[in-house]
Amino acid sequence: MTEAPASTPAGGTHDPASLHVVIVDGYVDEPAHFGVPPYVSTYPRYTAGALVDAGVPPQQITYHTIDELRDERRKWRAVADADLMVYVGGMTVPGKYVGGTPAEPDEVKELAWTADGTTLMGGPVKFGVGEKNEGASDMERKDLDYDFVAKGDVEAAAYDLVSSGLEGFGDRMRGYDEVERWASKGAFVVEQHPNHPDYLIAELETSRGCAYRCSFCTEPLYGDPNFRTPASVVREVDRLSDAGVRHFRIGRQADILAFGGDGEAPNPDALRELYAGIREVVPDLGTLHLDNMNPVTIVDYPEQSREAIRVIAEHNTPGDTAAFGLESADPVVQEENNLLVSAEECLEAVRVVNEEGGWRPGDEEKRGPSLEGDRLPKLLPGINLVHGLMGERPETYEHNKRFLKRVYDEGLMLRRINIRQVMAFAGTEMSETGADIAKEHKQQFKPYKREIREEVDRPMLRRVLPPGTVLEGVHLEYHQDGKTFGRQLGTYSLLVAIPGERPLGETLDVAIVDYGYRSVTGVPYPLDLNAASLDELTSIPGIGSRTAGDIVVGRPYAAVEEAPASADVDLSRFVTVSAARGD
Repeated sequence: MTEAPASTPAGGTHDPASLHVVIVDGYVDEPAHFGVPPYVSTYPRYTAGALVDAGVPPQQITYHTIDELRDERRKWRAVADADLMVYVGGMTVPGKYVGGTPAEPDEVKELAWTADGTTLMGGPVKFGVGEKNEGASDMERKDLDYDFVAKGDVEAAAYDLVSSGLEGFGDRMRGYDEVERWASKGAFVVEQHPNHPDYLIAELETSRGCAYRCSFCTEPLYGDPNFRTPASVVREVDRLSDAGVRHFRIGRQADILAFGGDGEAPNPDALRELYAGIREVVPDLGTLHLDNMNPVTIVDYPEQSREAIRVIAEHNTPGDTAAFGLESADPVVQEENNLLVSAEECLEAVRVVNEEGGWRPGDEEKRGPSLEGDRLPKLLPGINLVHGLMGERPETYEHNKRFLKRVYDEGLMLRRINIRQVMAFAGTEMSETGADIAKEHKQQFKPYKREIREEVDRPMLRRVLPPGTVLEGVHLEYHQDGKTFGRQLGTYSLLVAIPGERPLGETLDVAIVDYGYRSVTGVPYPLDLNAASLDELTSIPGIGSRTAGDIVVGRPYAAVEEAPASADVDLSRFVTVSAARGD
């Protein structure tokens, strides 16, 4: 990447005040950045702020998601007519998505072909594009027929391009002095998101870059860690709150524990200022979650890490996840890929987060792991495993399975286990090996993944969410097989299946009754015994179809205790009765 001045003197023929700009969000997914709905990434927000800072009036900036354009072809007219079309997107980790579908390369090309004005492409797409957005892929850098491709930061490119009269720009990375302006100036654009205001969670950046150099990861390509101040992040949250956002994820960083420090050691005071500040400016906060936490920080700085984790757990909302990049429990793979922690060290980090963050609301001791309660634990670790790395061998799969089973056998909790195959990007050490190993091992990968889902994921879900655990604010998203599926807003939210087809777009509280491999089944909470469907009653643990039928026949009830049920079934954990008994 080449550096350029902070701005280029206007010398082109386009007056910024007269420009009409369309930002198209094709969604991003990076090691430290979510942007697939219900998440909205920093890219469109900061780009909008940069455009405003360069002189484009906010009312002349239109924002569309790729799903909007798929659903309403008439909105492509805005793409065609814009003086400048900015596409932001790119996937550097593979995933499966419910709330939206990331743009495929052919769609990104179609945007460029449709636009009559100047076109600019940027975001993590600059690292490479495959044939599809999936794992076990080799990614190549392609321009996809755009006039300009931002090899640095797309928001900096947008600022410089508009300042130059759409004549050009020098690739550069933006600084945090610019983010201070652009984050606030661009907050308004979230109001144009289709999910606004109720089902939208804003990704927050606290830092970029990484002090470490794992072989496959694109985060080090952003350089050494560079941190924002707590006050800067809080001001951005304040502006997003003014725009109607109540849900936030502090996900844009390689290691939340390192925030405000030297890039490695924790700074609990900086985290306290950050979290308390967010709570102060958004008193009606809905969600406050995080993402990445480096287990090596906990290993190297145990006491500071414990204090920092306590700060987070005091201020966050339940169900939070600290994703650990173990990547592989195989020492050979760890050595060849510059991975940071051994399986034993990662296990110790899992213990620490369980102890300091694994308590549930209402637990006066505020120590974990808390295996009982009717709400999710405040903060639990997640484990990331990547396959197809250099040095991978048949034994690698056994190392990983042994590690996960040790976690379970110790009575510890994991919020989720992410198992994926590598995507190989230019600029990383994996670029020479590519996806060859992942492709060679695909036949072994599938049964291994299924075994973990069956033997670890499902019993772990039951531990984290005992029957009767209440998930608040589940948003209903789609119907399938006579059920309604929804999720809470948050980091790595669980997919919840509810018997029957309920109106989509509604939000309700759900009590957990059963478990899949990576999803759960629940019933509306509290369930009205006098109105519940036969399917809902049957799904309650210990209530079979016969008892459910007896309950329905015997309605109405004045108290839960009147309903027929075996002595070992605690109906009161799931149901109530309507206020009036009726006739």
